[in-house]
Amino acid sequence: MSIRKIAQLRTVAEFLQRCQELGIDLPADDQVLSATEGTPMAQRLQFGRSLCGNRWCIHPMEGWDANIDGSPSEFTLRRWKNFGRSGAKLIWGGEAAAVRSDGRANPRQTLALPSNLAGLRTLREVLLEEHEAAGQSSTDLVVGLQLTHSGRFSVDAQGKRQPRLAYHHPLLDRRFDIDPLDTSLVWTDQQLQELKHDYVVAAQLADEAGYQFVDVKACHGYLLHEFLSGRTRPGEYGGDFAGRTRLLREIIQDIRRTCPGLDIGVRLSVFDRPPYNALGESMAVEDDLPYRHAFGASEADPLQIDLREPQRLMRELAELGVVAFNLSAGSPYYCPHIQRPAAFPPSDGYAPPEDPLIGVARQIHVARDCKLAHPDLVCVGTGYTYLQEYLPHVAQAVVRKGWIDSVGLGRLVLSYPELPLDTLRGLPWQRKRVCRTFSDCTTAPRNGLVSGCYPLDDYYKRLPEASVLSEAKQRTAARLAADSTQDVTKPNATTSDVD
Repeated sequence: MSIRKIAQLRTVAEFLQRCQELGIDLPADDQVLSATEGTPMAQRLQFGRSLCGNRWCIHPMEGWDANIDGSPSEFTLRRWKNFGRSGAKLIWGGEAAAVRSDGRANPRQTLALPSNLAGLRTLREVLLEEHEAAGQSSTDLVVGLQLTHSGRFSVDAQGKRQPRLAYHHPLLDRRFDIDPLDTSLVWTDQQLQELKHDYVVAAQLADEAGYQFVDVKACHGYLLHEFLSGRTRPGEYGGDFAGRTRLLREIIQDIRRTCPGLDIGVRLSVFDRPPYNALGESMAVEDDLPYRHAFGASEADPLQIDLREPQRLMRELAELGVVAFNLSAGSPYYCPHIQRPAAFPPSDGYAPPEDPLIGVARQIHVARDCKLAHPDLVCVGTGYTYLQEYLPHVAQAVVRKGWIDSVGLGRLVLSYPELPLDTLRGLPWQRKRVCRTFSDCTTAPRNGLVSGCYPLDDYYKRLPEASVLSEAKQRTAARLAADSTQDVTKPNATTSDVD
């Protein structure tokens, strides 16, 4: 399969022509307007109790760079300062903060524990200070904290995986060498009562630290996302839709009851896929049909999206007081090309089995469908970074058309945090700082290093970790070259599920 680089597309017309060749529909405005020229990206947005100053959003990230005790390090503070000067007025969660020490996805993940209240407050304060230093008012800046438990992907202080499961997933257990008979790994209903309390304590800390909202994370294969597909889990937290969504709903109800002045958002993987193997092939599901282990996927054919349950969940959570949804998909651990389309895989990944533009369009169209089904709900879109030069063109178009309320940025902010501000001010495009999805920001943490943009950010280029990362990338290149002798380009998902 041949992937044409975005950088080779010199005009919006060429970009749209490439989309047409791939059979996908992505809108892109010819000209990116500034705030003074009336760009839709400068429009304000009501976000719960707060008024958000524009339609740019920064997604939460795991930097693998907090201190061992979960407090912010100089790396963490630098990222948050970059968020502050980005020009985006919605900081969605900023950081994926674990609500328990056993819920970290990496040994240096930020913790939302009472011992780190000062650290959580400092993160928000440095962001606001940098925002104002960049000549922007913080009165219309909305900052939240993401609360998470990593569940199946939890690790201990040494980085060794210590999975805590919602249920035994037959394919994921095999994919990650988990004993399918080990019942001690599965949360009991009683243990979940303790976990709900931990979420409430974390939310209280965020409230005390001055955050306007918390994001109760239910995406990317982490614990609350996994519960949504727990059809085979017995008891009141599994089985039917009411059971599978009960834990998420109860956490939100408890937070709202305990912190009535704190808004709540949910980052949600609105569809999932079966896990993919090292060759970029979907693991065989023929023996598992109807497939009962994915949320937002057809049981008859799990490679097809089924939004009936996700849209129902969005409505029910809104009735419980959730003010906004950040719409994502899949998981970076077992279907990264679905979750974060990229031309180059990380060290634990595989060559993309489809043109990444197809993955971008898939997420944009699914988010559009969710927004159109719930026009009264605030929805933030995901998956835009691979668009590169044409990201502002597409972002402006989808907001103008009402497909989404706010466009979220993740990896791109590591290399070019000022992109929103530059576009709003009509400043020249800094092409050399555009993320090309080399995936170094993922390969680094997969090898125990801090996450950052090593190719484009001089701060990370100068770190001693850069040479270690280079060696890891060489090993990945060698593995992928060996894999290329097999048929790894056969697509497992077509463009038919984009529309």
